[in-house]
Amino acid sequence: MDYFNAFWVGGLICALVQILLEKTKLLPGRVMVLLVCVGAVISFFGWYEPFMEYAGAGASVPLLGYGNILMKGVKEAVDESGFIGLFQGGFKTGAVGCSAALVFGYVASLVFTPKPKK
Repeated sequence: MDYFNAFWVGGLICALVQILLEKTKLLPGRVMVLLVCVGAVISFFGWYEPFMEYAGAGASVPLLGYGNILMKGVKEAVDESGFIGLFQGGFKTGAVGCSAALVFGYVASLVFTPKPKK
């Protein structure tokens, strides 16, 4: 049942985003930022953990999950360092994902030959 819940929740998130892209004039970058911000807001209110327990990877893998990770890091850093934690927390928790994206992107550029658009 865990796989089923992850599949339908992740699929629903993707379908809603696709509808948002098709029916509005929002650019993909803005929709991505919107998803991260929504994930952070849901995390702020404490609703993301129960949502993630139910949906598993369907909730933790999309950009909503990245917003949750950033907010969790900010909360922990504020508890440890006070006001300066607002600026430290997101960088600490988000660094692994960003670093992995950069490394895998670089490896992919070495393995595959890009083709120019015609």
